Amino acid sequence: MTRTRIGINPLPWYLTADGIRFSRELLPGVYQEVKEAGFDAVQADVPEGMSAREFRALLSAHGLDPAPGYFSAGFEEPAAEQARRHAAQQVELGLTEVFVAPAFTPERRAHPATGHDHDPARLARMTEHLTAACEAITAEGVRPCLHPHVGSWIETEQEIRTVLDAVDPALLAFGPDTGHLQWAGADPVALVRDYADRVAAVHIKDVHTASADRNTAEAGDYTAATFDHHIWTEPGRGDVDLAGLLAVLPPRFDGWYVIEVDVPDSGGDPKSSAEVSRDWVRTNLTSPEGNR
Repeated sequence: MTRTRIGINPLPWYLTADGIRFSRELLPGVYQEVKEAGFDAVQADVPEGMSAREFRALLSAHGLDPAPGYFSAGFEEPAAEQARRHAAQQVELGLTEVFVAPAFTPERRAHPATGHDHDPARLARMTEHLTAACEAITAEGVRPCLHPHVGSWIETEQEIRTVLDAVDPALLAFGPDTGHLQWAGADPVALVRDYADRVAAVHIKDVHTASADRNTAEAGDYTAATFDHHIWTEPGRGDVDLAGLLAVLPPRFDGWYVIEVDVPDSGGDPKSSAEVSRDWVRTNLTSPEGNR
């Protein structure tokens, strides 16, 4: 059996309607609750002013391991050097995969999940810069995994397929986020099936499709979708076919699963939300021995 690697992104402890409130002062309390909720690894986002060595020591002090981090850039301009530095940090943490995501743009945050202002020329330019960033990341010994994101210029199924088909699989793996794919109108199961041999890490995320549709109908922006329409929910409580998605991954898939819930559903607290996610993990991803 293949060992299942599972982590969590502690976004519910950081994310507010005004942005991400992330600092080293918050981390000890956050990581204590993450561990108490039943997780053994967290997404490796090292805060400003902290070294990778200090971050790893903090995780170890709470009985936690690092899970793949998240490198985000606009890719409308070169980003290879930033990507290289981030990858070197991931190596220092002992990681071999990293999520690589296009950054938010104001235009698409205002019109999320609609493919607003699609521009093939811009996408081609971004793909060129993304490829160079992937070359820098792989040179450090880390495998970059494309993480499409609603609110960015790589949002729709067409854009995702265009990028994946344009970049050598040896340079760019696939790191799908199940919730973002569903919100953007893709079929997560079909898309992951088509690129299953390139999937190296997965963000497990669930979404209330009716809430997302209502946000679109009311011309709500990304923040409204998250905090007013409450589109995000814990895995198994929304409309993403997570069982179908797991079924199309290779039988011996050994990549990371990172659980991600942007904000607790129905106004719950972060630790309770993580406990709901933990219960889903134990039922769907692990046997008593911790294997798929």
